[in-house]
Amino acid sequence: MAAAGFSLRLVAKRTRMLAGNRADFKEKSALFAVRCARNSVNDDAMDDSLKRETEKLIKSWMQYDEAILRDYLVEDVEDPRINVQSILTRHFLIDALFGDRFAALMEHELRFGMVMNWLLKLAKSAVGTEDFQAIHHALRQGADNAEGLLIPQFVLQTFAALPAKVGKTVVPNYLDGLLSDAVSASEKPALEARNLAAFEVLWQEALQKEQRQGISVLEAACGSANDYRFIHAYGLGGWLNYAGFDLCEKNIRNARVLFPKVGFAVGNVMAIASPDKTFDYCFAQDLLEHLSVEAMELAVAELCRVTRQGLCLGFFNMHEGEDHVVRPVDDYHWNTLSMARTRDLFEQLGFAGQMVHIDTFLKWRFGCEETHNKNAYTFVLSAQC
Repeated sequence: MAAAGFSLRLVAKRTRMLAGNRADFKEKSALFAVRCARNSVNDDAMDDSLKRETEKLIKSWMQYDEAILRDYLVEDVEDPRINVQSILTRHFLIDALFGDRFAALMEHELRFGMVMNWLLKLAKSAVGTEDFQAIHHALRQGADNAEGLLIPQFVLQTFAALPAKVGKTVVPNYLDGLLSDAVSASEKPALEARNLAAFEVLWQEALQKEQRQGISVLEAACGSANDYRFIHAYGLGGWLNYAGFDLCEKNIRNARVLFPKVGFAVGNVMAIASPDKTFDYCFAQDLLEHLSVEAMELAVAELCRVTRQGLCLGFFNMHEGEDHVVRPVDDYHWNTLSMARTRDLFEQLGFAGQMVHIDTFLKWRFGCEETHNKNAYTFVLSAQC
């Protein structure tokens, strides 16, 4: 069983890099894009089977319209504002920059993500505005039953703790505001954008006066800037020498429209267009399960090759069995990866740390049993040299 006592503190001692000027950051991102443009997705280092797999993966993504690619992985439970694995990725970067100075605010944001996911599930079910009104009344009374609808303890505890002062930051009672909005709605209750953006504002305020330090960061399979658009919106972009790549040219076009000055490029995780140990940190979400085992192992080797200090990797389909379960689906894979085998692979390549089963972690830390994906894991790893 993966450790439930999760901390975002990296295992190895950090070596922080003071930020160069913004021109240096832009120049390095531009160089990465140039290297990717020169590096064919059919790189000579890959054998023919991996080249064919690459072409199939490209085909599987390029069949979609750019508008669909831009939106579908930032909606519903995948919305990075409330998706726990996306939140943990941002916390990984904040921890790399500032250590544990913002640990309390991180915990509040995790609670926010859990509560919003619970309300999102309710909003998609048969409940109406009257039910949300009953929930609001019950929370104000400290009751766990809203006219027959049971309210989880973690929701009650969160409501009771708000508003909360965290250093110089005040976390408002976002639940009070959201439920008030839902009750006043004439149609079916929904989570409004301004409610979902509560921590976007809080992180901007918390980070805006911090001393500017920088880390170089690579995101593999960045999609249409799916996570980066919120990394930027939450005020983290200014500290990152960021580069992102994706196999799908449509995704990269979307990302460049959103952020024309950021280093997005078409690239292949099996042949990353960068020298060894180029980046301080690397992260990726929901990538490795879509590759054959051979391709996955090569991708892991490439991620470790280009990373100096730490990795944060989100998995959507992992189990604690001894073997990978391989499931080819059309032009890609939908594998269930073995946590132990995947952990061992990273350790062989010099990276170790914590393997976090999201469901177990949220139950242990917050008493939350509302996770939408029981197979989700996040690896937080650091270089062991």
